[in-house]
Amino acid sequence: MRAAGIIVEYNPLHSGHLRLLEAGRAALGPDTAIVCVMSGNFVQRGDFALLRKHARARAAVASGADLVLELPLPWAVSSAEGFADGGVQALAATGLVDHLLFGSECGDAAALERVAAVLLTLDFRDRLRRELPGAVSFAAARQRALAGLVPPADAALLASPNNILGIEYCKALLRQKAPLRPVTIRREGSAHDGALAPGAHPSASGLRSLLRQGRREEALALLPPAMARAYAAEEAAGRAPVFRENSERAILARLRSMTEADFAALDQGREGLWNRLYDASRTAATLQALLEAAKTKRYALARLRRMILWAYLGLTPADVPERMPYLRVLAASGTGCRLLAEMRTSAAAPVLTKPAQVRQLGPEAKRLFAHEVRATDLYTLAYPRLEAAEGGTEWREGPVILGGPAPC
Repeated sequence: MRAAGIIVEYNPLHSGHLRLLEAGRAALGPDTAIVCVMSGNFVQRGDFALLRKHARARAAVASGADLVLELPLPWAVSSAEGFADGGVQALAATGLVDHLLFGSECGDAAALERVAAVLLTLDFRDRLRRELPGAVSFAAARQRALAGLVPPADAALLASPNNILGIEYCKALLRQKAPLRPVTIRREGSAHDGALAPGAHPSASGLRSLLRQGRREEALALLPPAMARAYAAEEAAGRAPVFRENSERAILARLRSMTEADFAALDQGREGLWNRLYDASRTAATLQALLEAAKTKRYALARLRRMILWAYLGLTPADVPERMPYLRVLAASGTGCRLLAEMRTSAAAPVLTKPAQVRQLGPEAKRLFAHEVRATDLYTLAYPRLEAAEGGTEWREGPVILGGPAPC
């Protein structure tokens, strides 16, 4: 069975995501199985997912995906490089996926691969080191360093967010020597973080913005049917929508209780960014005020949000395993169940279809799962209805199986 992988957040799933599924099968064959590696309850921009992971995974399978595996927490809330690295690790570890499918502004996988190969060279790293001291931002320094090594059209690819993520996917494939071939589909519709445009595929950020504004009916009308049903069901149960603001006081309390050493442990770049966050956390009365006080032109807001989220969840860079210690199943179709049967012999990591199975694994797997348990318990406290925020759900909730044997 041919299988293609997609690294996703589905926060929320929208029509542009459905187009990628359709275009992928059009390019690779209608019987191609789709394996998604999906972020859990927290996402790469340093935020809470709009809906809990099992609800989003159900919507993904109901919308055409075959198997949804969880991207573990430390990779899900990392930089674009870390996010891509974790996703590629998971897909390669299945032993079945032979293509990596993703959207990009350019729609040219060969161009993205060329840039990725250059970014991994010593020549580029030397140039980047020279550019960084006077640069306004890391992104600007990287683009200037690259410009001296590739044609202008290739250097310009770093100006677009989906191209950047696609390049990170290609870097991860090269670094890991993963046996997956990249296939990219040209992105259409609203920009990654752009406003909604009439008649175009909506962006996830635009849909979240509608829901924040209370424009519920307008947002749900733009969602695919399975995602709209998942949202409505979670809302009725008091579990949606989940916004970071629901836990604002808890996050601020955590930050104010941390020491300078606690903040310093989060600063992977050793650039002193932790100082700004520590100082801001002593006085800020809102998360927005904290971000405004800590930000500079040099540091992207997403990086600051991720550091705050890591602090809240009790994560440090030392908590990122060198290799993914297991693959956890969130949802599967009948085809996905057949893939799981094959993975019993093909997978390079243990496959968890029940949470209790982690108890049979080694210390690294148990530590990672303990972080997931704690993170989910904190996530549920951001539910709109506190009575729905029961703890310990990570241990009790198994995969969603649609159209196949249960369990599979």
